[in-house]
Amino acid sequence: MTPSWRKPAGALLILAMITVWAVLVASLADTVTLWPILAQTLFYLLTGLIWIAPLKPLLRWMETGRWRDGGEAP
Repeated sequence: MTPSWRKPAGALLILAMITVWAVLVASLADTVTLWPILAQTLFYLLTGLIWIAPLKPLLRWMETGRWRDGGEAP
């Protein structure tokens, strides 16, 4: 069985997504530092979690080659 190209491509895509997300969030740092500390905390908490959302379909694609769940029961 030959290894799938999707896993290394997906790993590179994950690293690229994290890099882009981190640059985007860091570019907002000057504005965010002007906010009250509670708002800053919420902002960084949410932005620290939001990047995870696209991982499920990407990981599914890496494993199966499909972006969406086929609806089959395990």
